[in-house]
Amino acid sequence: MKKILYLSFLLFTACSTTRNLPKDEVLYTGIKKTVVENRDPSKAGDEALTEVEAALAVAPNNSLLGSSSVRFPFPFGLWMYNAFHSYKKGLGHWAFKRLASKPVLISTVNPDVRVKVAQNLLHDYGYFNGTVSYELISTKKRQAKLKYKIDMQQPYLLDTIIYARYSHRTDSLLQQRLVDKILRKGDNFSVVKLEEERQRLSSLLRNAGYYYFRPDLITFLADTTQKAERVSLKVIPKAGLPAQALRSWKIGKRSIFLNGFDGETLTDTLLYEDLMIHYQGKLRVRPAVLYNRFSLMPGELYSQRKQLRTQENINRLGIFQYTDIQLMPKDSTKNNDVLNVRMNVAYDLPLDGELELNVTSKSNDQMGPGAIFTISKRNMFGGGELFSVKLKGSYEWQTNAPVGGNKSVINSFELGLSTSLTLPRLVIPGMGYKEFTYPATTTFRLNADQLNRANFFKLLSFGGDATYNFQSSRVSRHSFTPFRLTFNMLQYTTQRFDSITSANPALYLSLQNQFIPAMNYTYTYDDAGVRTKRNHLWWETSVTSAGNITSGIYRLLGNSFSKEKKLLGVPFAQFLKLTSEVRYNYRIDSRQSLVGRLMGGVIYSYGNSSVAPYSEQFFIGGANSIRAFTIRTLGPGSYRPDASNAYSYMDQTGDFKLEANIEYRFKMLGDLNGAVFMDAGNIWLLKSESARPGGLFNISQLGKDIGLGTGVGLRYDLSYLVIRLDAGIAIHAPYQTSKTGYYNIPSFKDGLGIHLAVGYPF
Repeated sequence: MKKILYLSFLLFTACSTTRNLPKDEVLYTGIKKTVVENRDPSKAGDEALTEVEAALAVAPNNSLLGSSSVRFPFPFGLWMYNAFHSYKKGLGHWAFKRLASKPVLISTVNPDVRVKVAQNLLHDYGYFNGTVSYELISTKKRQAKLKYKIDMQQPYLLDTIIYARYSHRTDSLLQQRLVDKILRKGDNFSVVKLEEERQRLSSLLRNAGYYYFRPDLITFLADTTQKAERVSLKVIPKAGLPAQALRSWKIGKRSIFLNGFDGETLTDTLLYEDLMIHYQGKLRVRPAVLYNRFSLMPGELYSQRKQLRTQENINRLGIFQYTDIQLMPKDSTKNNDVLNVRMNVAYDLPLDGELELNVTSKSNDQMGPGAIFTISKRNMFGGGELFSVKLKGSYEWQTNAPVGGNKSVINSFELGLSTSLTLPRLVIPGMGYKEFTYPATTTFRLNADQLNRANFFKLLSFGGDATYNFQSSRVSRHSFTPFRLTFNMLQYTTQRFDSITSANPALYLSLQNQFIPAMNYTYTYDDAGVRTKRNHLWWETSVTSAGNITSGIYRLLGNSFSKEKKLLGVPFAQFLKLTSEVRYNYRIDSRQSLVGRLMGGVIYSYGNSSVAPYSEQFFIGGANSIRAFTIRTLGPGSYRPDASNAYSYMDQTGDFKLEANIEYRFKMLGDLNGAVFMDAGNIWLLKSESARPGGLFNISQLGKDIGLGTGVGLRYDLSYLVIRLDAGIAIHAPYQTSKTGYYNIPSFKDGLGIHLAVGYPF
C-alpha cells in the first residue's frame, strides 16, 4: 500500500511532459489545421490531396483515435515517462516499462523530409508547380505544433498520347483495345495512371500469349515544352527487350502436386486424360474435378486470364490452403515456344469448427444469451463439397413483469438444428458439368427449429430447400431456389395468446399449422468492386411464389381454386411476394459521402390463404430501419395497439412496406466517423381488418401514415469491423398521440431511440 501511495505521489508531483526530453529536443504536439491554396476540386485533385495529407499526418502522444490534431487532455503515458525515466529497478522501473509512452519528437517527425515527400506526391499527380511548406508553432516551453501549407497550383493535363515502336502483331492488339486505355487527353497527368496503363498493356499482351512480358518493359517519354501546362506523351517498349518477351508461348504438359497438410512426401502418380496428378496414399479428390478446373489447355496460347481462372477454380473447391502455378519452358532450345504447367497445392484441414456467442435485449423486455456452434467437413465426397452442421440455442427471461401479472416462470427459449451440403458447381439434371467464369454453388439444406415464447406459444418449424447461387458478370449475382418447403406447427398456446388471437383472427391464421411450399429468385447488382467508378449502386430484387405450383396440380386433379386444399392433411400457404431495395453511395470527396436507400415490398395472399404466414410478413423500425422507432413499433398504417398489452408488438406486421433513408457520412478523428441521417417509412395491410383499424393502405393518407425520424450517429471503423452508435429522433408518428400537428411527439424523450449495432445500416 505504501508503494502505491509513493508511486501516486511521484506521478502527481512530476506531471511534466518535457522534463526528461533529450537535450535540444522539442515535443511534437500535433498538426494545426492545414492551409490548402489553389485547391483542385476535381476527383483527381481530391485523390492527390488525400495522398499528400496522409504523408504529412503523424499522431502525437495521447492522440484521440489516431488523430494528428486532437489529443486527450491527460497525457498519462508522458507523465509516467517523465516521472520514472531514471528508475532502473523496482516499482518505478516496472511502471516505466508498462505504462510510459516514449515522447514523439519534432526531430522524429522530421517535417523537412515530409514536405519533400508531400511535394513529390503533388508532382506525381501532375501538380508540377505545387509546393508544400511548414511552420513550427511553439505552444509551451519545449513543445510545438506543425502547421503545413499546401499550394496545389494548376495541374498539367495530358495532350497527345502516342503508342509507338511496337511490332505489327503487338500494335494490332493495342489498337483493338484502345477503348480500354487508362490515359486520355484532357486528364490530369498522374504517375498512378501511368502505372495503371502499364499494367493494362502488360495484361493485354500476356493474355495473347506473351508470358514473359512485364509492366516494367514499357516506358514513357513526356514532353512539357510544346504547350503550356500540357504533357505530350509517348508510350513505348523499352529498348533491348529480351527475346522471350517478344515471343508468344503455347501450353504444353500439365501436372498438379497434391501436398498433404502434414507435409507428406508424394509417392504416387496418376495420369488422367493429359493431366499428371502427384499424390500420396489415397487420392482424396476425384481426378475429373481437378481436370475440369484447368483453363490452361495444351496447344493453346498462354493467357494470364486463364492462369488466374485456373487458380480461382481450384481455390473455389475450398479444400486447399494455397495454390501456386509455375510455368517453365519445355526445353532450352532457341526456338522453343512451349511452356509446361506445374500446379502446387496443399490440403487444408478436413474439419473446421466455429463458436459464436451473443447476448440480446429486446423491446418486449426479454433478454438473454445465445450461442451458435458450427462444424464443417471439407471435401465430403472428393469433389470439394462442404457439409456443415449448425446447432443454435438462445434463452431469454423477462426483465420486467407484464402488466397485471408476474414475471415469467417458464422463460423463452429457441433451439435449432440445421445441416447443409454445398457443392462448388451448379448441379442441374441433364446439364452435366460446366465451369463458370465466376463462382457458382448448389446448396441443399435441412433445418428444424423449436421456438418457445414465455406465456405465449410454442412453435415447431422444419423444412428444407435447394438453392443455386451464381454470377453472370462481375457486378451481377443470381440466387434461385426452385424448391423450399417449410412446415410450421403451433404446438401449444396459452390463454393470454388465445385472447390476443380471438381479437385478431388474422394473427392466428398467420401462425396456424401450415406447409409453405415456395420458390424464390433474387437478383443483385453491386458495382462496389469496380474501382473506376466514383459513385456506387447496389440493387437487389427478390420474387417469391408459394403454393402456386401445388395449387395448380390440385386444379389439374379436379379441385376448385376456391376450395381449401391440404398437403399431408395440413393447409398450405399460397402467396406472391416481391421486394426491391436500391442503395446509392455518392462520394463527395475522400472525407464525406451521401448514401441513400429506397426499398419496398408487397405480399399478396390468395387462393388457399387469406393471410400470409407470419414469418413472411413485413415489419419496420430498429437499428437498420427507422432508427427513431424501435423494431415492430410502427404500423400497420396509423394503427397503434393497446399499450397495456405486453405482446402488442406481435400485431405490428403488414403486407406492404415502403422505406426511404438518407445518410450523410463524414470522417471525424482518426478511425472515428460521424453521420447525420433521416429515415421515413411504414407498413400497411392490403385487406381490411377490424382488429387493426387504420392499417389498410390508403394513398390519400400516405403523407400522414409515413413515420419520419432524424438523428446522428458515430461509427468506429476497425477495418474488419464497424461499431455503430445511432441516436434517432422522431419527428412524426403515423398514429394519434397526445399532441396535434405534424410534429406530434409528446416529448423529446418519447421520440428518442438509441441503437448500438455492428456494421453500417445500409
